Order: sequence, then structure tokens, then C-alpha cells
Amino acid sequence: MQAPSELREYLAQQENKSFLRFLTCGSVDDGKSTLIGRLLYDTKLLFDDQLSTLEKDSKQHGTTGGDMDFALLVDGLEAEREQGITIDVAYRFFTTDKRKFIVADTPGHEQYTRNMATGASNSDLAVILIDARKGVLTQTRRHAYIASLLGIRHVVLAVNKIDLVGFQQSVFDTIVAEFGKFAAPLGFASLTPIPMSARFGDNVMARSQNTPWYKGVSLLEHLETVDVDTALTEKPFRLPVQWVNRPNLDFRGFSGTIVAGRVAPGDTIAVAGSGRTSTVKRIVTQDGDLPAAGAGEAVTLTLADEIDISRGDVLVAAQARPEVSDQFAAHLIWMAEEALLPGRQYLLKLATSTVPAQITALKHKVDVNTLGHSAAKTLGLNEIGYVNVSLAQPLAFDPYSESRDMGGFILIDRFSNATVGAGMIDFGLRRATNVHWQALDVNKDARAGLKHQKPAVLWFTGLSGSGKSTIANLVERQLHAEGRHTYILDGDNVRHGLNRDLGFTDADRVENIRRVAEAAKLFVEAGLIVLVSFISPFKSERRMARELLGPGEFIEVFVDTPLEVCMQRDVKGLYAKAKAGQIKNFTGIDSPYERPEQPELTLTTVAADPAAEASRILDFLRRGGYVP
Repeated sequence: MQAPSELREYLAQQENKSFLRFLTCGSVDDGKSTLIGRLLYDTKLLFDDQLSTLEKDSKQHGTTGGDMDFALLVDGLEAEREQGITIDVAYRFFTTDKRKFIVADTPGHEQYTRNMATGASNSDLAVILIDARKGVLTQTRRHAYIASLLGIRHVVLAVNKIDLVGFQQSVFDTIVAEFGKFAAPLGFASLTPIPMSARFGDNVMARSQNTPWYKGVSLLEHLETVDVDTALTEKPFRLPVQWVNRPNLDFRGFSGTIVAGRVAPGDTIAVAGSGRTSTVKRIVTQDGDLPAAGAGEAVTLTLADEIDISRGDVLVAAQARPEVSDQFAAHLIWMAEEALLPGRQYLLKLATSTVPAQITALKHKVDVNTLGHSAAKTLGLNEIGYVNVSLAQPLAFDPYSESRDMGGFILIDRFSNATVGAGMIDFGLRRATNVHWQALDVNKDARAGLKHQKPAVLWFTGLSGSGKSTIANLVERQLHAEGRHTYILDGDNVRHGLNRDLGFTDADRVENIRRVAEAAKLFVEAGLIVLVSFISPFKSERRMARELLGPGEFIEVFVDTPLEVCMQRDVKGLYAKAKAGQIKNFTGIDSPYERPEQPELTLTTVAADPAAEASRILDFLRRGGYVP
């Protein structure tokens, strides 16, 4: 055991070392976990019990014929050991005399691309492994492209298992040339190719005698010396507010982690969204006040002025403010089994802010083999596209190329709360900065008052043939007879004009409902009672329509008719054609219908008379004060 003085000296040495975060990536079974295990073993950071366990596990689970299987040091999940692959991201720490390291071992399988992106988002360097026997594969290109998108500027091309091709220089040179041609447009600051055998340690810790033709450095020598200093403290000051610290009436501070720049008492800062400025009064931490703080430090700032600041706001250098916009262009990696649907509302999380957002345009999809662009209406699992994003409210951001923390975002499904996409902001879209709300003298209340009614949307949803249009028509006829001002938006009728350019794919259905919801909102502004009769199969879009309107203005009417009954009616012959394959993406046959969870009204048309169901709706409107 070290003496106290020796321990203090050792800790001081560790504190002064530079720090490198890197990841290993590449295709399946290229040797990523074995490489990390070899680094841990050769840097002597394993305890005796770990070595003993490794020896035992190598015999039980190993793939090296009883020899040390270094991959088992990293493949901690039982499923990984059984399959011999990496599933989750595994993080390991090791240190040498020159530097400290955190390495992320990321999965090679395509279905775990999201895990690779997670590891890359926190790394400064990527070690891309290639099996010398297989050469450059699709997943190799995919990981290289994602590494580039996620801001990694330094790459090591580790041509692994060089021993299995007889340490041939020609194999190495061919792979390096092919990868170099592919990677040239990606803009890496450095690309260092190294021939190696992770299993036997060739060119891992030191240069190998088995590759006398290789004159470069070993992997560890490169990792110890590569300059990846991002100089975050030299960038403009940014602090996303995580929470407002208000323990008592005498203290009000704003807590968060500084993601860029430095700050000191007396500095003038601004709230990015509002533009309000103040002066930093104190920098408070648990260990006392600081004279200054920089990127990476978690602090609480107190200000000289009382200004409105809440979670999600960003405190910035007053003379170097970020862009604030509700629209931007971005690269997007799609991470969900369910496809991206432009127009659908998701939640977007950027720094400490979470706001509703939509993909308003999918500009193109990227072919990871050629880096070519192709037209697309949607993105599938692990596909990458270039999109326009629209937010429900403006956010402060920097381009991802300047700041990962202020330019990287995730998309979240509003119902499952699962992360479905990761994005990198390219630039703000300025085309709407000169568009403002026009103040009008006659508003919604005035128009509705003239009509002696309370405007609302009756949103009829249900399968084709359920009776939506029949009931909606009966309701409007009675309202009209009573002198009420109404309008019907019917699914079939709207597709003859406003939505004539849309088909019936999931993406087109989402856009169909988005347009109708916006049109319905305008009719409500006009003071009308609007009857919307659409299948509207997805909960997300019905929720989006509800949130466009004010409290009490959206009345969901679920016409709950079983599929079998709708098929028996089949007045238009649509179900028969869908079952015969003549109509694609037909709701109830080969496209899903998501039942409403809490509709205001549920109607049944199996045993009930449509006129009686229409009377139920009219009674609801009278009880709610929509009509006298």
C-alpha cells in the first residue's frame, strides 16, 4: 500500500495528465472488444481476480481455442458472451504514464447503430477496425460517416487480424487506399492507418517485428500523442440553465454545466432567448465561490439584476450570442423500428430544453456506401437523412460543427417516450424571420359572438364504413336548421382539392391530417362549428390537432364500429379491393388504426340508429354551451 505522501504525489500526477475519449467501431467481429481487452491487459490495469476470471471465462466462453480471449473483459452482457458480439456500449478507463483514457466499445451490428452513435457523440477520436480478410464493409462506411457527422475529427484505421493474411503489406495497402478514397469527403483532420493483430498485440503497444514494412507508430503511441484539444474554454460562453436554485427568499441562482467558454464575476451575460442582459455577481459551488469557471464545470450563477430566467434558457456571452430560431436544417440519424413520418409531432430535446417539433421536409437520404443523396419520403431504422425541423417555440443553438452541446439534439416519441432520432444542427432557416402575427381588430370571440355560438371542432374518427360521414352530415343538417354556422371537412372531399397531391402511405396520411387540422383551426378562428370526418388512424396526429386549438375547442368523436361490420357494409367496395391487393395501405387491412384512448364521445352504429347518435352529439353541444 502506498504511503500518504506517495499517494498524494500519484494523484497529483493523474490530475495533471491530459484526457482522451475515444471509441472503437466497425463491422461485426472485427475485433473491437479484443483490442480494448488487450489495452487493459498490457497496461496492467487488471487485478489478479480479473485475470483469474478471464482465464476461466476464456475456456468456457472464449473463441480463441483456450487462449486468453480479451474480448470477454468488455463483453459483460450474458447475451454478448453467448453470441460473441457486442450489443450495448461498454465504457472502460485506463491510464498510462502520459495520458488518461475512456474508451467506448460500440456494437458492430447494424440494428445497434444507435448505440454506436451514442458512443461517438462523446468521443474525440475513433478507432475504426477492419478485418484484414474482409476489407471495407458497409458497416465500416456507415460508422465512418456517423463519426464524421458527430464531430469526430481524428480517425485511426486499424486493419486488424493482419496475422490471418500472413502480415502482407499488399492487403494493408489495398484496404487503406479503398477507405481513404471513401473518407476523403468526410473532412477528417487526421487519418492514421495501422496494421495490427489485437489478439497477439502486434502494433498495439509497440511496433511489431512481424510488420517490418510498417514505419508508423503503434496504436498506443498515437493515442498518447494525438492532439484533440477542442479548446472549449476559448469558445463563447454558454450555460444551459438546468434549474433555478431558490432555497430561500434571499438567494436566487441559475444552475447548470458550462458547455463552452469561461465566466467570471463582473462579466456581462445575456439570456439567449429574450436578449435581456445582466452582470454575473457570484459563481457559487458546494465548495465555495469561484473567481472564474470554464467549460465542463457545474456551477450556480447569481446575477446583479432580477430578470426572467427558467429551465431551458441559455446564459451566453453578451457579445457573442447564439442563433435563436424556430426552424433549422439538420442531419438526422433515425433510430426507431417505426419509420420517421414528416409532419408528425415529436419532442425535441436540445441542451436543457424540450419542445414539440416536426420534420417539415426530408430533403434527401444518404447512401452510406457512396455518400450519394437520394429522394425519400421517410427514414427507416439506422438510415440517415438531411431534414428541415420546425419547433413549437424558438430555441438558442450553435451549429453542431461549432458545439456538440448546443448543436446536438434528440427526437423523442410523445407516447412511448423512446428516443427515435439523433440530430446535428447545420444552420438556422431564416426564411420566416420577417413573418410576424398581424394584429386584427375582429377576433375569434367577436366572430363567434355575432353567430351566437361557441366555436369548436367535432373530430369524427373511425374506420372506413363506420358511419362517420353519415352522422356528421345529420349533425350539421340539424345545426343548420337551428341557424348555426357550420362547415364539414370530409376525408374524400378534401382529397379532391387541398390534399389531391397526397397518397395513402403513413407519411402521406400524417401530412393529410396536418393540413386538415390547420384548416379546421382557421374555421374555428372564423367562429364556426367545424365537423371533421376523417379516418385519422394515428393517435399522434389527433393529438396534434387537439393541441392546435384552445381548451374545449376539440371534441373527439370515436365512431366505434367493428372491422367486420365495416367490411360487411363496404358501400364503396374498398375493403374488397384492399383484400385483393388492389388498394395498398388501407386502414384495417394492411395499415393500422390506433383507437382513441379518451374521446369526448364514443358512438356505436351497430345497433343504434345514426339519428339517435347524432342527437347525442347535439345534446353534448348544448350542455357544453356551444349552442343555446
